[in-house]
Amino acid sequence: MGCEIALFTCCSTGRREVMENHVQWDTLSVDKSCDAANVNTTPGCSLQISFIYPIDFQDKTILKSVQHLFVLDCFGSKYTDMTPKEVVDNYAEDYINSIRKELIKETVSDEEIPAYEYYEILNNRILYNRNHLLSVTIGRETFSGGAHGAHNHLSRVIDLKTGRQLGETDLFIDDYRDDLAKIIVDNIAVSNNVDNASELENLGFFNVNEISPNGNFYVDDTGITYTFNEYEIAAYAIGPVVVQLPYENVRHLLRADSPLAAIAF
Repeated sequence: MGCEIALFTCCSTGRREVMENHVQWDTLSVDKSCDAANVNTTPGCSLQISFIYPIDFQDKTILKSVQHLFVLDCFGSKYTDMTPKEVVDNYAEDYINSIRKELIKETVSDEEIPAYEYYEILNNRILYNRNHLLSVTIGRETFSGGAHGAHNHLSRVIDLKTGRQLGETDLFIDDYRDDLAKIIVDNIAVSNNVDNASELENLGFFNVNEISPNGNFYVDDTGITYTFNEYEIAAYAIGPVVVQLPYENVRHLLRADSPLAAIAF
């Protein structure tokens, strides 16, 4: 509950006011494992969850909206009408039961029981909590067979003035996509020490002409950061591609009246 604290910081565009958002948080954790009934040849499955979520904010309507978004992005629409404790408990039960049923089905059908363990590791983190903006990232690692596990990173930006998730059209001017795509590709090229972006394809990237803004971004005091997940724009061996765009590089594409104005201009 309560007030906002105003701080001041110097930057290249002058003095900027930094407002700390007063949100109170709690974290729910899960660490569970299971073995399939009558199956002794496999370790079964394991699930680890660390879920941080808001429990108090001065505007209760916005608090409820933000809680809804947190649950939706981490667990899906099936769980949005539950309390956070119910969400985590039900998600864990559903996950364990689904894997157990799969293992039992394989046993009954005399299929070869896998020697590996199914697992899921899910967590979310608060990356930015200032100027009425909230940046969150959700990390999910899963394994259900194959050569390797899967990793996914989802970033979200929430406007605490409205309780809405912000998309690219809330931040950028019309017809921004082609210019922003070029900035993103050029940034990736510099990060990989190549002079020409087309050379990225020799390193394991797919068609660089098809790389474009994907809506998977967060913001902070320094800029906008995009994440491209495994196989999205490059081979698995490249891993997730993180592209950090300082505001000075994209300021000409930002809407002057966007929720980012207080920190970007």
